[in-house]
Amino acid sequence: MNNETLVRLGSFLGIFIVMTIWELAAPRRRLTVAKAYRWGNNLGLILIDTLLVKLLFPMAAIGVATVAHQQGWGLLNYWQLPQLPAMIMSLLFLDLVVYLQHLLFHVAPTLWRLHMVHHADLDIDVTTGLRFHPVEIIISLVIKMAAVAAIGPPVLVVLIFEVTLNGTAMFNHSNVRLPTTLDTVLRLLVVTPDMHRVHHSVAIRETNTNFGFNFPWWDRLFGTYRAQPVAGHTAMTIGLSQYREPRQVSLDRLLLLPIIGDPGRYSLKHIGGEPRAPRQQKKNYPKGGKS
Repeated sequence: MNNETLVRLGSFLGIFIVMTIWELAAPRRRLTVAKAYRWGNNLGLILIDTLLVKLLFPMAAIGVATVAHQQGWGLLNYWQLPQLPAMIMSLLFLDLVVYLQHLLFHVAPTLWRLHMVHHADLDIDVTTGLRFHPVEIIISLVIKMAAVAAIGPPVLVVLIFEVTLNGTAMFNHSNVRLPTTLDTVLRLLVVTPDMHRVHHSVAIRETNTNFGFNFPWWDRLFGTYRAQPVAGHTAMTIGLSQYREPRQVSLDRLLLLPIIGDPGRYSLKHIGGEPRAPRQQKKNYPKGGKS
């Protein structure tokens, strides 16, 4: 097992364990589906994704970065910038590519069919951050490899970015409670769980916001930022309106969802109206006032 594999596996297990314990100790929301059932589906999908990537792209973005450095491919290999500016520029560029790619998967109807597998989760926790359809994983990897070839980033930066992207995806999808003040400060630098949870709202106007994974700046810059869900974090509904039953999103159905599933109206071309907070039910008290 090489150093890259050890670093990636070690960081994944470490962050996964920490976030899982944190979710148990300080959950942000009450889960609506049995965790064992959801985790069986999500971890099964993650395992399929991992095996497929290892089979088809054993070196992936790291391999492309190595070849780009050796062959002099990419803008940074052409410009020969100092190491620190090259590293910063590479990280920002790769993160912007991930943001734009995420936006694209909400815009293109065919790509949305793949991406809705991620959004169809009825709860959101650490496993949601890595739950994607295998075809989406392959497309995302090809886009990332093309971006690496185009920019020619240092190999170390690509490894740092890959590990960070994996870790922040688990962090910002986690069902954890952060103090409001801390969340306000953190979301100036990184996408927090409360910030990204808005993106998993059943309300279309909220689903099509907060596309960032690592850095929160792109959403603010391009006008896709939404601070809070209208219904609040504990009352908001997670998932897609057309998939509200656990049996609709079992592992076998998730794999077939892009082909046989109902895409709904979540594409950016069907943004819909502004979501409203749920109405408070009027209580009928006996004559004489509240009891």
